[in-house]
Amino acid sequence: MGDQANKQIILKNYVNGFPTESDMKVRNVAIELKLPEGSTGVLVKNLYLSCDPYMRNRMSDVKGSYVPSFTPGSVITGYGVATVIDSGRADLRKDDLVWGVTGWEEYSLIAAAETLTKIQHTEDIPLSYYTGILALPGLTAYVGFYNICSPKKGDTVFISAASGAVGQLVGQYAKSFGCYVVGSAGSDEKVNLLKNKFGFDDGFNYKEEHDLDAALKRYFPNGIDIYFEQVGGKMLDAVLTNMRLNGRIAVCGMISQYNLEESEGVHNLLKLVHKRIEMRGFLVFDYYHMYPKYLETILSQLRDGSIVYVEDIEEGLENAPKALIGLFHSRNVGKQVVVVARE
Repeated sequence: MGDQANKQIILKNYVNGFPTESDMKVRNVAIELKLPEGSTGVLVKNLYLSCDPYMRNRMSDVKGSYVPSFTPGSVITGYGVATVIDSGRADLRKDDLVWGVTGWEEYSLIAAAETLTKIQHTEDIPLSYYTGILALPGLTAYVGFYNICSPKKGDTVFISAASGAVGQLVGQYAKSFGCYVVGSAGSDEKVNLLKNKFGFDDGFNYKEEHDLDAALKRYFPNGIDIYFEQVGGKMLDAVLTNMRLNGRIAVCGMISQYNLEESEGVHNLLKLVHKRIEMRGFLVFDYYHMYPKYLETILSQLRDGSIVYVEDIEEGLENAPKALIGLFHSRNVGKQVVVVARE
């Protein structure tokens, strides 16, 4: 086939504080669009890339994290959807569609091909959904709500970062389970989305609330049974004072803390004792065995319209840095996806 130009996004340097687009750059290299003889890897053309908050931690030299840091000067990696060009894996052939860990580049040679999952359902489902609702963000919402939160009909549920890839689904699961659901988001547009698209009972723009404790008391006068935590810091502190007896907190992430050189302290942790609150962090990777069951369930719900899903699409690999940075400034509305190519 010969060499092919391959546009890449690389991390220039480790980042302290808020990352900027200038911490990344576009690089053009050549790639041979054929696997080396005897390779067990997979060569793919990337179509859609996922922008996820956890990627921020990988931009710093963090020790002991559940995922390794990126290497400055190397291609950024993350989850994406791709089409197979050449394969050393017996179960993957040319033109098969896959999702899994890939590079932020036009073409990727994936040595750890076991990280790729073949896509079977494409006829009526957008391929981009395999960066979110049909991949790990969707499974995160499913596991977090049903397994970690132990919901009961009639529970009061609060979700922070509620319009994002995970929060929008948690809210819909909670409503279908018979719960009262309120979410917080970073703009009035997102709050309207919560109420009018996802069916939340209510929502508020946290940027317009000077007193989060008072805001939560306004929406939950009798307290919160379940908190789906994605923000941390001051939001978590306020929630702790408003939890009900035997409440449950599922800790999915803490996006407000990712860009701080020193994390904010949480002052109300004694409420965990007084109110017998169960607060549990989790990683979706521990529940990957549930993916086949989840996929069957969510495909049915998407097809019958009982679950809806919103994406924020950024066109062009060169715009991937802008899309990723936007996560930390609440610019995205829905799941942030970057389109590298559509076929």
